[in-house]
Amino acid sequence: MLSRIIAIVGMGYVGLPLAETFLDQGFRVIGLDKDEEKLRLLRAGRSYIADVPDVKIKRYADAQQLTVTSDFGGIASAEAIIICVPTPLTDQHVPDMTYLIDAAEKIGEHLQPGQLVALESSTYPGTTREVILPLLQKNGLNSGTDFFVGFSPERVNPGSRRYSLRDIPKIVSGITDACTDRMEELYRAAFQTIVRVSSTETAEMAKLLENTFRFVNISFINEFALLCDQLGINVWEVVEAASSKPFGFKPFYPGPGVGGHCIPVDPIYLQWKAQQMGATSSFIEISARINREMPAYIVSRLQEELNSSTLSGKRILVIGITFKEDVADIRESSVIELIRLLMAAGAKIDYHDPLIPEVEIDGVKLHSVELEEERLATSDGVVLAVHHHGLPLKEVMEHAPFVFDTRNAAAGIQGKARIATLGGGKSGFREKKADS
Repeated sequence: MLSRIIAIVGMGYVGLPLAETFLDQGFRVIGLDKDEEKLRLLRAGRSYIADVPDVKIKRYADAQQLTVTSDFGGIASAEAIIICVPTPLTDQHVPDMTYLIDAAEKIGEHLQPGQLVALESSTYPGTTREVILPLLQKNGLNSGTDFFVGFSPERVNPGSRRYSLRDIPKIVSGITDACTDRMEELYRAAFQTIVRVSSTETAEMAKLLENTFRFVNISFINEFALLCDQLGINVWEVVEAASSKPFGFKPFYPGPGVGGHCIPVDPIYLQWKAQQMGATSSFIEISARINREMPAYIVSRLQEELNSSTLSGKRILVIGITFKEDVADIRESSVIELIRLLMAAGAKIDYHDPLIPEVEIDGVKLHSVELEEERLATSDGVVLAVHHHGLPLKEVMEHAPFVFDTRNAAAGIQGKARIATLGGGKSGFREKKADS
């Protein structure tokens, strides 16, 4: 009989929703995190992630179903320990395994016979077997008999209300068949559908395929949008028309570039692993370049649309700075790079984002401003970078002199503002075309 107690290492955007899923199925969860502010909030019954409501955290905390700590000694009573720590890139764009190694070493110090250790952090193929397993075996226990090790890629979609985490099929794998059996037993108790694969490397690679697929296709549609700009064709209309085909096409939409912890990071993990094996990954390399160039392209378009030789002194208001709509997360956000480039060009920057009250960019602290009529009217240009739910776009279009819409969010909204849209065709080209 399972003890129905699990420990989750890392209570962030992956770990906390995962804890919620297990808690809802009657498990007790020990949450571990080094961030004392997160621990304080959870103990007070408060959530720091919009997808997990306060009322649930309070109920779990009051019932002592959820306990949180920074002390790994507490994992001794758990049947399973699930690792959900960050796996970022270094400044040299190579995998930073610091958090993962630290977590595995601390788990290894307290590992008990019979326990399962499951890794969910996105990483390169071979990590579970080559990095995690040796660290866990330092205490003399053997995997597959004394303890069990597996990998199950996280599939959290922040901000999505279409699928609950429990409804998303869960891939499971193990170092041995016995390890996979334990992984399947654990996750089947909390998830509706289990997808069992033959090895941890297969599961690790499946996660990279999912995010590389999105990375390549988003980068492609951004390049396609640039082509449409040059040709004076509206990419949004093109995508809508192509989407009428009931097979063989999946719509992707342009924007300032991909962001978040997964899509711009995971493909680079795969690229790094390929390079270690002497292989190449041309699609990833090209996609990364296109993604990096999007903020600079938007800056150049702004300068063209404002008919100015420089942006120095121009007052630019950026709406939305998170990597995704309705998600309070700026990790790898392309909008941060956009603001950085605008500042470097001498523009005077304001930003509005209801989810991010303040941000520091290159040592400059910025605060979210209100979208007041005077502020909109006195701006030289407004960049609509992220389409959060509930933004007052009608007021923006009514009072701003010029709006550059990177998301086609203001399409169909009438107002006094002159508008240009990313992928909507350059205005100069359209005027030339109309004159011919």
